[in-house]
Amino acid sequence: MTNTIRDITQESDVIMLVGSNPEEAHPVLGMQIRQAVRRGARLIVVDPRDIDLAKHADIHLKLRPGTNVAFANGMMHIIIEEQLQDREFIAQRTENYEALEELVREYPAEKAAEICGIDPELLREAARMYASAPRAPILYCLGVTEHSTGTEGVMSLSNLAMLCGKLGRPGCGVNPIRGQNNVQGACDMGADPEKFPGYQNMKAPGVLEKFETAWNVKLNPEYGTKATECFGKMLTGEIRGLFLFGEDPVRTDPDTEHVVRALSSLDFFVVDELFLTETAKLADVVLPGRSYAEKEGTFTNTERRVQRVRKAVEVAGETRPDTWIFTEVMNRMGYPQPHLTPAAIMDEIASVTPSFGGISHARLDSEEVGGRGLQWPCPSADHPGTPIMHVGRFARGEGFFRPAAYQQSRELPDEEYPLLMMTGRILYHYNACAMTDKTEGINEIAGEAFIELNTLDAEKLGIADGEMVSIASRRGRISAAARVSDKTRPGECWMPFHYLEASANRLTIAALDSISATPEYKVCAVRVEKEEKA
Repeated sequence: MTNTIRDITQESDVIMLVGSNPEEAHPVLGMQIRQAVRRGARLIVVDPRDIDLAKHADIHLKLRPGTNVAFANGMMHIIIEEQLQDREFIAQRTENYEALEELVREYPAEKAAEICGIDPELLREAARMYASAPRAPILYCLGVTEHSTGTEGVMSLSNLAMLCGKLGRPGCGVNPIRGQNNVQGACDMGADPEKFPGYQNMKAPGVLEKFETAWNVKLNPEYGTKATECFGKMLTGEIRGLFLFGEDPVRTDPDTEHVVRALSSLDFFVVDELFLTETAKLADVVLPGRSYAEKEGTFTNTERRVQRVRKAVEVAGETRPDTWIFTEVMNRMGYPQPHLTPAAIMDEIASVTPSFGGISHARLDSEEVGGRGLQWPCPSADHPGTPIMHVGRFARGEGFFRPAAYQQSRELPDEEYPLLMMTGRILYHYNACAMTDKTEGINEIAGEAFIELNTLDAEKLGIADGEMVSIASRRGRISAAARVSDKTRPGECWMPFHYLEASANRLTIAALDSISATPEYKVCAVRVEKEEKA
C-alpha cells in the first residue's frame, strides 16, 4: 500500500475498489469502507459479481472477468479525451507519458466497454468521478492479480493513479489489500527469488557482494525459481527435493492433479506444519511447526506496518520455531550458524536492509512507538516511519508510465465448456481450511461447497437453487450445491476454493502471469450439469 488504512477510509472523497470483496475476504477493512461511505465518501466498485458493497456503490462496473487492463485503459482514454489529467503532476514527476497517451488512444469508451461487457456511459461517469475527486484511492486485491495478465493489471491501475496525480498525497494512492496476515512481511524479507530483503535486486550493483560479506559465504548469482514454477521442474527432474512450510499447495494451487503428480515425483519432500494437511500427507518427513502464538517475531500488515508478535502460549511436545529448524538444517549441511533470537534476527535485517534500518524489537516495544508499529521505509533509528509513500518524488526519481495492451485470458468458454468460472473466498473460511473447518460453529454456518450460477444459465440447464450439480473442466470434475441468483452475469459462475470435498482448484488452470508467475485462478472454462439422483 502506498497509503494507510486510516488515510484511505477517513481522508478520501471517492474510493475505487477493483477486484476485491473486502467484506468477506478482509472484513475489518470492509467494515471501514462501509463506514466511509456512510460518512459521505462516494464508492466505485469494479467487480464481476454483485458483492454486498456494490449495493452501496455510486457506480458498479460489473465487468467481464479478465478485462481489468481494458477497463483501466478505457478510463485513461476518457480522462485524457476530456482533459481531466493532472498535467502539472505529469510534467514534473513522470516520464513516458507520450507512450501511454498513444496506447490508450486505442481504447475509446465504446471499445473498452464492449471488451468489458459494461455500459460506456457508466465507464465515462466512473472516469470523471475518479479523476475529478480531490482525494481518491484505488484499492485492489486478487481479482486484479490472479490473472495471466495480473501484473499488467496492477501497472495499469498505477498508470491511472499517476495520470490523475493521485500518488504521494493523503487519501489517494494505489493500495493492494494483502490476502494473509504476513504475506507483506514475507515479500519484504526476500520471498521473491530475484530479490534480497527490502526488494534489493540481487543483480543491482553491489547488492550480492553486500550479502556475501554479511553472511560470509559465496552466493549463487542467478535468479531462483518462483513457487508456482517449481511444479513443472519437479516433473522434469530439475527439482528433486523440497522443503515446504506453512503452505498447502494441494489445496490452494491450480490444477490439483498436476500439483499432486509433481510433489509425488520428488526424491525427498519435507513439510514443516501445524496440521497434517493434504500436502503434508505426501511428505517423507513432517516436522511439527509452531503457531504465531507460540513464538516471538513480527508481522508486517498490508499498509507496510511492522508490528510485534509476542509469545502467548507455552509449547508442549517437540515442536521448534521455524528459525531453529532452518538454522539446524544449515548447521547439519556444513554451514555453521548460531541460534539467534528473533530480536537479533531483526537487528541483522536492519543492518543489510536500508528500508528497515531503523526497525528493531527494542524500538517496536518502546513507549515511543506505543504498540502502533512502524511503517517502512524507516531508514534510521530516529526516523518516524513512512505513512505515505512517494511524497515529493518516487523511489526511482520520476514515475514511469508503463502502458499495457489488453490480452485475453488463456482459457475462454467454448461449446464443450461454455461457462466462465471465477474463484474466491467467503467470510467464514480461511484459505485451505486448515483451521476453520475444524471449528464446529463455522461448519454449521458454511459447511458445504457451492457454485453460484446465473438465473438464466440455471433455467437453461434445468437446475434449481440448492440442487447438486457436477462441475467439470479440462482438468477435473467435482460436485457442489447450486446457488442460483443474478450475482454473476449470464455465462459466468463463481466458486469458493476452500472446501476439500469440492475443491475448485481441481478445475482451475495453471496458466501463469509471464512476469510474476501468479496463476490465473479467476478465469477458467467449465461445464455444469445437473446431477442425476441415484
